Amino acid sequence: MLGSLLLVAAVGISCVGAAPTGEAKAGPALTPLGQVVPAPAEVDAGGSPYEITARTAIRVPDDSREVRRIGEQLARILRPSTGYRLPVTDDRGRGGIRLDLARGAKDLGAEGYRLASGPRGVTITAHQPAGLFRGVQTLRQQLPPRIEADSAQKGPWQVAGGRIEDRPRFAYRGAMLDVSRHFFTVDQVKRYIDQMALYKVNKLHLHLSDDQGWRIAIDSWPRLAEYGGSTQVGGGPGGYYTKEQYKEIVRYAGERYLEVIPEIDMPGHTNAALASYAELNCDGVAPPLYTGIEVGFSSLCVPKKVTYDFVDDVIREIAALTPGRYIHIGGDEAHSTSHEDYVTFMDRVQPVVAKYGKTVMGWHQLTGANPAKGAVAQYWGYDRTGQAERDQVVAAAKRGTQLVLSPADRAYVDHKYTKDTKLGLAWAGFVEVDRSYDWDPGAYLTGAPESSILGVEAPMWTETLSTSEHLEYMAFPRLPGIAELGWSPASTHDWDTYKVRIAAQGARWEALGMDYYKSPKVPWPAG
Repeated sequence: MLGSLLLVAAVGISCVGAAPTGEAKAGPALTPLGQVVPAPAEVDAGGSPYEITARTAIRVPDDSREVRRIGEQLARILRPSTGYRLPVTDDRGRGGIRLDLARGAKDLGAEGYRLASGPRGVTITAHQPAGLFRGVQTLRQQLPPRIEADSAQKGPWQVAGGRIEDRPRFAYRGAMLDVSRHFFTVDQVKRYIDQMALYKVNKLHLHLSDDQGWRIAIDSWPRLAEYGGSTQVGGGPGGYYTKEQYKEIVRYAGERYLEVIPEIDMPGHTNAALASYAELNCDGVAPPLYTGIEVGFSSLCVPKKVTYDFVDDVIREIAALTPGRYIHIGGDEAHSTSHEDYVTFMDRVQPVVAKYGKTVMGWHQLTGANPAKGAVAQYWGYDRTGQAERDQVVAAAKRGTQLVLSPADRAYVDHKYTKDTKLGLAWAGFVEVDRSYDWDPGAYLTGAPESSILGVEAPMWTETLSTSEHLEYMAFPRLPGIAELGWSPASTHDWDTYKVRIAAQGARWEALGMDYYKSPKVPWPAG
């Protein structure tokens, strides 16, 4: 079955525009089954396609509001471009698009699905609603890119025949958005969530505090947002999320099966907090607000009791707003904190996260302290990271600390593609599309057991990025590749076949009104 996927991907360019042998009514844009991103685990292509018509209904079970919501989400995508009614109904009649929950299909896990397409209809089956949602994203990509348009387009709307069975390799497939260096509104975050969800990303890591801005309202420390959130890199107006706005982001992400992971970076990257409250500084003097991009100069005052009152209050309030499992406490680039103080701080703060029912995440410098039982360390090292630091992370993994991999010279989607890229930074090197894709998370850190790898994440730091167009240009086409490394079996990872599949996504991004980088490494279709 995997062989059939690779064959389909390898011949993908020549297949688009020609009807596969034996398939009836194959229109000019019939996408070969499985030519999607991320690559499915198993593909068995063949048989006649299904065509969505004015008679098509989306059929859902009558006992699940959640599945009905997924059906309505699909209908809202398909209606504008097709012009069809596409009613969502619990009439389980024959044909159409069926979303089925199979409680006995435990082999599919929480996010796996089966998709079967033939002349009478398309059926997506999953053990859990999240699996149906992931299957719907595959269905979208099997349809012509113009299906994403917000106005009527010319059909036909065909789904190639055959069967897909799919499930993720890793449980954690994340994207981080830094809203501290530059602030992004709720609507901008929602737009990025929709883009992530199309590629089966399931974690949204929100970097909510840094030297340049504090972005979440904390009732017990109101100046954090009101004053600490009043600026951003370059001196712009900044901004912050009220608690209701943050809950709206969490709700919106949850309906797309993304878990929000809030990050409050500490003890470093804390100038916005230090500027807001003088008592958080060891000398009792508040520094000015900061709008530059240097790092490593700020630190909470580790010996002071008020520091831990502050941490407890912040974590308590954020935990109450966040239904997800994790709270990320940062811990990177604490260059103004001594090692002894760093260890002391982490030893006192990690139990606070547990006290409020959450699991600790931190950048991989956490492994230089004493990671709590169950803690997750996020590795952002790169080619020039010293062996001693790598060994420290591997040793922690062997002791039970789980790892999320975000190597800066592979997964940092804010980095320049080439020297000519106008946006982004390049301190870890240039990161072209092939470099961001061509690595194996399971084998990346020599000595770390693959069982310790929770997954991957693509961070988007925003020192130079301030608009949705900036985010899209830097994330696409790299973010889908990182998502594929997290979702697809290692046996499907092959640059030569992947570049064909990612090339086919360009027209979809254009239909969605997205900007993206037209890398010369990718064979984008002419025109």
